[in-house]
Amino acid sequence: MLVLRLLNVIAPAYFLCISLVTFVLQIFLFIPSMFRDPSTTPLFSPALLHGALFLFLSANALGNYVLVIQSSPEDLSKGLNLGEGAEVVADWLDGSRSPGSALPSTHFCRLCARVTQRHDHHCFFTGNCIGSRNMRNFIMFCLYTSLACLDSLVAGMAYISAALSMSFANPLAFLTLLPHSISQFFSGALLSSEMFVILMLYLWLGIGLACAGFCCHQMLLILRGQTRYQVRKGMVVRPRPWRENLQEVFGKRWLLGLLIPVLNVGSDYCRQKEK
Repeated sequence: MLVLRLLNVIAPAYFLCISLVTFVLQIFLFIPSMFRDPSTTPLFSPALLHGALFLFLSANALGNYVLVIQSSPEDLSKGLNLGEGAEVVADWLDGSRSPGSALPSTHFCRLCARVTQRHDHHCFFTGNCIGSRNMRNFIMFCLYTSLACLDSLVAGMAYISAALSMSFANPLAFLTLLPHSISQFFSGALLSSEMFVILMLYLWLGIGLACAGFCCHQMLLILRGQTRYQVRKGMVVRPRPWRENLQEVFGKRWLLGLLIPVLNVGSDYCRQKEK
């Protein structure tokens, strides 16, 4: 449990550090290097277009990241209308009831010390459980993080291509870039700043692919009406149309949440069903 609590602190700090480094490289290195192209007009220069795209992706990624943390799992002992939920949570906390005897579609997380409705998993990078209240924001966070990493990867490759006078037309050029760069760095032929950017290229690629894969996996589970916790425990889920499953998570105003980070509106469908 101590290791998990440390990971719950280290992982968010790691993500914030990577975000800060990415922002600094984009604003102070990649975008200024694009202004040096004399063949483009100032109004439609790649620097301005790329800068606007990067800020849009970053604002959505960080905005949804904050909303995932802000939309904490419900504490059943403080206002959640589930009948005997308060007594159940009290039993969990004092040890008289095992966490396995949860209410339907809920799960007690010992790290958060709270109960999550439609618990999916505990995300260490946000230090929070992912459930019905923040699932939509979590998916948007994964989506825009992967897009921001892809954007930074393309900008970084353009910078390295100009700085080292090399081409990435051959797919093997990117695969052999790291070993060649390491040998040149230790021989003194490569600057430390350029080596740092090359290392970040591979880090952006790894994070972008991981977030994209996680986002696709979560969308597949939502279409099936399942959560990762239910799949892991082998729980049987009542089949429903995939449109209802999507509407339960994303709500009717899904387009608004796709363009700007807003609070989860997926509960509107649940309220209508209860009425």
